[in-house]
Amino acid sequence: ARLFILKIVSSIVIRWSFYKVCDLPNLFFLRQGHKQWLAEVQFLGIVDHPNLVKLIGYCAVDTERGIQRLLVYEFMPNKSLEDHLFNRAYPALSWESRLKIAIGVAEGLRYLHEGLEIKVIYRDFKAANVLLDENFNPKLSDFGLAREGPSDGNTHVSTAVVGTYGYAAPEYVETGHLTIKSDIWSFGVVLFEMLTGRRSLDRNRPKPEQKLLDWMKQFPVDGKRFSTIIDPRLGSEYSIAAARVIAKLANTCLARNRKERPSMSEVIESLKLAFQS
Repeated sequence: ARLFILKIVSSIVIRWSFYKVCDLPNLFFLRQGHKQWLAEVQFLGIVDHPNLVKLIGYCAVDTERGIQRLLVYEFMPNKSLEDHLFNRAYPALSWESRLKIAIGVAEGLRYLHEGLEIKVIYRDFKAANVLLDENFNPKLSDFGLAREGPSDGNTHVSTAVVGTYGYAAPEYVETGHLTIKSDIWSFGVVLFEMLTGRRSLDRNRPKPEQKLLDWMKQFPVDGKRFSTIIDPRLGSEYSIAAARVIAKLANTCLARNRKERPSMSEVIESLKLAFQS
């Protein structure tokens, strides 16, 4: 049978035959919350973009442990961007691949922000939610936390703070005020992860290096030591000029004042400039 990705909870995926998806009484499943499960089913049923993962099907299985809610995605054989950046069991992504992935996920976010009748805030952008197909084309996944953006003249949506520590915009963490510019901040964090090969938060490193954004401050983009930040697995196979363009873009995405952050259309323009450098 053809293989797909079966999503059981927001952070766990397994491979399973499509025709067996609703016949799983003997497996133990952690449950995704009903609200997130339903939100993802409804959301993926109305969107269509090459950089958003496709929902193949869904079902709810009544077991002895209660109702297990399942989502079936298209099969993404190259796992996630997180795997390739931080797991040494995977070969390092080339410089060109990193740029193409960055542009692809930016296109997906632009579609959510600008390509629908309503603005959609992804709210949980991180490397783990970027899945890679057989050609390493990136697709955003896990839309259980996505929210409709502000409307009727409102500047933001007020909501409980959810998401992943290390990626959430400061104004969202501090006030619960959510806008599409919250996604832009998260994108800036992931850009630095792609440049450095370091996690946004890594408690296995020495304390001064645990928080990526704090560690980065000692290496100004135009400074002589800037090349120190580049993922050592890239060796010399990258463009220092393009790396500076991306770092400057990331810093703009990470502006404390959300109004100073670029739109995703502007982000894509900068990334394409870096690709040509």
